[in-house]
Amino acid sequence: MTMFYVCKLDDLEIGDSIKLEQYKPPIAVIRGESGQVYAIDDTCTHAEASFCDGFVEGDTVECPLHMSVFCLKTGAPDNPPAIKAVATHIVNIKDGDVFIEVQR
Repeated sequence: MTMFYVCKLDDLEIGDSIKLEQYKPPIAVIRGESGQVYAIDDTCTHAEASFCDGFVEGDTVECPLHMSVFCLKTGAPDNPPAIKAVATHIVNIKDGDVFIEVQR
């Protein structure tokens, strides 16, 4: 698989996200409160809201519509109403640049 450039790590502050709409479904690249960068499908499995509009707490993101919380590392929901995980993608940081490998 090929790694794709996303941004400079310094351009992604703690709690920030970038929506990559060139992928279907779109991918959210999110920097958790630990400083770790994650890439997950951007669409909540319950009501199709964008995680880029959600709230980052720790290394989780909360859907802005119905408040299901998803683990950024695994994509698994921690609470209802969502019950299905979202896909996660590989993130690689090299020389201060963020790259992702899309897993589809």
